[in-house]
Amino acid sequence: MRILRSRSFRASVSDSNYHFNVGFRRFVTSCRAVVLPRFGGPEVLELRPNVNVPDLKPHEVLVRTRAVSVNPLDTRMRSGYGRSIFEPLLPLILGRDISGEVAAVGDSVRGLSIGQEVFGALHPTAVRGTYADYAILSDEELAPKPPSVTHVEASVIPFAALTAWRALKSTARIAEGQRVLVVGGGGAVGLAAIQISVAQGCYVTTTCGKQSIDRVLAAGAEQAVDYTEDIELVIKGKFDAVLDTIGGPETERISINFLKRGGHYMTLQGEAASLTDRYGIAFGLPVATAVLLKKQNLYLCSHGIEYWWTYMRADSEGLFEIRKLSEAGKLNIPVEKTFPITQVIEAHEAKEKKQIHGKVVLKFD
Repeated sequence: MRILRSRSFRASVSDSNYHFNVGFRRFVTSCRAVVLPRFGGPEVLELRPNVNVPDLKPHEVLVRTRAVSVNPLDTRMRSGYGRSIFEPLLPLILGRDISGEVAAVGDSVRGLSIGQEVFGALHPTAVRGTYADYAILSDEELAPKPPSVTHVEASVIPFAALTAWRALKSTARIAEGQRVLVVGGGGAVGLAAIQISVAQGCYVTTTCGKQSIDRVLAAGAEQAVDYTEDIELVIKGKFDAVLDTIGGPETERISINFLKRGGHYMTLQGEAASLTDRYGIAFGLPVATAVLLKKQNLYLCSHGIEYWWTYMRADSEGLFEIRKLSEAGKLNIPVEKTFPITQVIEAHEAKEKKQIHGKVVLKFD
């Protein structure tokens, strides 16, 4: 790790090897990071000792990483998902979620202070991720960590919960008394969606694997259906909103038929990235836009519903509300296994081979 002196922003970091003096305004210029030099299997990941830490922009925050979660997006990106966007930018640093302490802040940051424990998540297209001793996020992507949870517990919340929040609160605008169907409630986004909906006063039905039924019921779902059953026969009535975390033509068809007129269908499995990978950015993005508009018009005319591809985005108000739910014990995503950052390859292998079904967290010294 290397440090320099600067007067461009405020900084103060203390660990077992370094104490950064506030008066000299020193800051980190390099640190350990897990780098993705090329697409491939877990073996392509490299833990490098001295990766550059860019200068902070006015609204950015330098976070001393304590824990990051391994998201499905991380393993998909490592394998080449979003290749048309990310390949020209290699090497990348993976990782979206983070929990840690503020090490330095840009000149325009006012809501966070040095030494404060924070958690948050980067946008899906961020190039410099959180698999690093020091990560950079905007002040809108961070919030004070709930004091009642550990860094490990906090690190699995933001990306999944913000994904569910955008779909249910920003797009569908769910309200008390409405019915919500979560397709694939056993995953992190599904669990977050169940708990956010229940906290809003909604009645939740979900599909999941048999091993997840007890977990989703404990999260507040009124009905949990094994996805191997004929859900069209088992699930009764219509819904105001459907969040589909699984995707696929048949799941989409069934889900849309469960909606009331005026309802919202939101899927995590939009086609923007796959179409861009297939045709390139210049042609793929217009094609993806055309496909989405065609589906929106089709389902509006045939079913009277709104159709959306949904994904996570920074939402400072949403993250603040998620923090409150977590602190109140109303939003919890269980962690199944932790690995030290030095075993990042083993962590990705375990997820890829489906040896671990729950959330995996990488811990930093």
